[in-house]
Amino acid sequence: MILPIVAYGSPILRKVARPIDKNFNDLHILIENMWETLYHSNGVGLAAPQINQDIRLFLVDSLQIVENADEEDKENYKNEKPIKQVFINPKVLSLQGKEWKYNEGCLSIPKIREDVMRHEVVTIQYQDENFEQHTQTFDGITGRIILHEYDHIEGKLFIDYLSPVKKRLIKSKLEKISKGSIHVDYKMLYPKR
Repeated sequence: MILPIVAYGSPILRKVARPIDKNFNDLHILIENMWETLYHSNGVGLAAPQINQDIRLFLVDSLQIVENADEEDKENYKNEKPIKQVFINPKVLSLQGKEWKYNEGCLSIPKIREDVMRHEVVTIQYQDENFEQHTQTFDGITGRIILHEYDHIEGKLFIDYLSPVKKRLIKSKLEKISKGSIHVDYKMLYPKR
């Protein structure tokens, strides 16, 4: 089932999500619905707060970026190790490498893309959909998507990394999103007024 994406301005996007355990009701159905929602909206990552669930869960599919890259971009992803993966109760253990710039967007903040600086490498501890514990290190675009989605479960958005000047420049666009005065090709859930 395709779920609506929570729009910028909704309080759940600013809330630190809570951990879950294997007794979480219908988790496998929620994960299936999140994958379906992710692909319907042409995303590469989706966090539970974006579908109105305040839990520490997100999905990442960097395969799409790497496999669908045009010839010019393929060179940028030649060393990439793309994934399609579920992260439950993740915890970032360390960030390494230099920070690098990439033009990010977000399904909850449609039609706004901005350059964001993030570390090259992230080591993260998490549970998979079977609640088996893992510790892995990711880099490149996959690491970036993980950090973007991790921010969601910490109540943080990519626009928080922007300078005050950039934030002022996009303020009216953000207000339009929160009021539902935009059109996108996927279902959205706007803040109650």
